[in-house]
Amino acid sequence: MRKFSAGTYGRQRLEFFPAPFRAPLRAFAALMFPWKDDEILICDIEDRGWCVPSGRVEPYEDSHAAAERETLEEAGALLSDVQYIGCYRITDRGETRWADCFVAQVSDLVEITATEESRGRRLVSVGELPEIYHLWTDLTSEVFTFSREIMRRHRQTLGELGESA
Repeated sequence: MRKFSAGTYGRQRLEFFPAPFRAPLRAFAALMFPWKDDEILICDIEDRGWCVPSGRVEPYEDSHAAAERETLEEAGALLSDVQYIGCYRITDRGETRWADCFVAQVSDLVEITATEESRGRRLVSVGELPEIYHLWTDLTSEVFTFSREIMRRHRQTLGELGESA
């Protein structure tokens, strides 16, 4: 299994475990890494700044549905080719929580519906992220790179399938 750096967010310790690893407990949150070609869609969230769409998993939904819902609400993005890529283990004072991560292709941009949370969206290159992303660490960089690799491999596979048809 690929090894990622550990990181922190405030007092919390963050560790990323790539797929096929699955958290032993239900995820409390979900994150989406939405790509449009070689740019990532990020949103400007009050009290956080520029970040990928993310949020809590509601009791009535699974983490995949939560990630898609949050992406629509916060970034106004419709998605295709959604794939689970792994999860964060978040520990703080002996408590452990899990956040599932997904990658997807942006198929369309529509109106942002959660205007009380999101102040806007933008597509950016990976090179722009360190300057604007709300929490840029070695771990953040590694997970973005990993999500981009997965999306590129997926596109390549789809291209090869189209050529053989």
